[in-house]
Amino acid sequence: MAGRKPQRRREFGTVRQLPSGRWQARYWAPDGSRRTAPETFSTKTDAQTWLTLTQADIERNHWIDPDAGAVNFEVYALKWVDERGLSATTEELYRRLLRLHILPVFGAMDLDEITPPGVRTWRAERLQATGATTVAKSYRLLKAIMETAADDELIRRNPCRIKGAGTEKAKERPTATVEQVDAVADAMGPRWRLMVYLGAYGPMRPEEQAALRRPSVTLEPLAVKVSEAAPELTTGRRVEGDTKSDAGVRTIYLPAFLYIEVKRHLDWFAEKDFNGLLFVGEKGAPFRRSTFGRKWRRARAKAGLPEDFRFYDLRHTGHTLSTQAGATLKDTMVRAGQSSEKAAMIYQHSPDERQQEVAGGIDARVRAARDKAASQRQIAKEA
Repeated sequence: MAGRKPQRRREFGTVRQLPSGRWQARYWAPDGSRRTAPETFSTKTDAQTWLTLTQADIERNHWIDPDAGAVNFEVYALKWVDERGLSATTEELYRRLLRLHILPVFGAMDLDEITPPGVRTWRAERLQATGATTVAKSYRLLKAIMETAADDELIRRNPCRIKGAGTEKAKERPTATVEQVDAVADAMGPRWRLMVYLGAYGPMRPEEQAALRRPSVTLEPLAVKVSEAAPELTTGRRVEGDTKSDAGVRTIYLPAFLYIEVKRHLDWFAEKDFNGLLFVGEKGAPFRRSTFGRKWRRARAKAGLPEDFRFYDLRHTGHTLSTQAGATLKDTMVRAGQSSEKAAMIYQHSPDERQQEVAGGIDARVRAARDKAASQRQIAKEA
């Protein structure tokens, strides 16, 4: 009986000339399917070279299924947001950026149809239509989504390759003087003046103040314990939860001149329940950003602050005074609830005693500034 012929090893790929005269390359993919090159070639050598490079990619595990990227970007992006486990405010921001700035251009495309030139054109057009900060945020989001697509091996490489495009170059924010802080606090009225002072001399974020309750405040020592935040979404709903970062959970020792402000607020305006909110509106409901915003704009104008001065900018006053009072960088970071990954910060500490010293320094400087302003007014009156 004749011996069985040895089977010929299957070739990786083949090339053939088409009726048009161009050359087509075909190969066996790792999944066992027969694949055709996505383009034809002018010469047989070009087709064979493409096969050689494709075979090398497969052997090095660099090959990506050409059909893998045929996934709709909008579907993938929305699923990406769903799977991140984001805070309510971050999720709201991402969905708004997608809806307004990214999906109108890329929403109907497949992942593998988004190219570096397309991303550059999109960014240039966005810069003409909206602010640079919004464009930087949108670009970072698009880059993060496409980076995940690359990790999922749906695309070969991230098309977002513009150096520095995700960096926000915000202008330096203004800093209010002690006299301006007092003026805007007076203009806000008795119910809201403590919010101004906590924003400036805490310095506390608005969403942290929205979550404060009676047990958060002590008079001896004069301090506020921040353990959560309650940011308000654009829908008007407040979402109670964790602070912006782990560093946001902290005890803030307040300067002594705020004692009467805190005690009066607790007596007159805070909810009466043991666990009542510290800040509520005239009708007893948690304060709304829209209502508070109208009061803030009127008070800001009355105090002579610039139109672009935000409530959040009060924190800069607190930072400046803390530094002038001798606080270290770590002291101000602890006070403001800011985090940093810099290794040098590991070796600097800011215990409760130091925080109380910082509060005392702020107290002395505010009192001195107020006395100076009062003296100048008296001199002007007598002149």
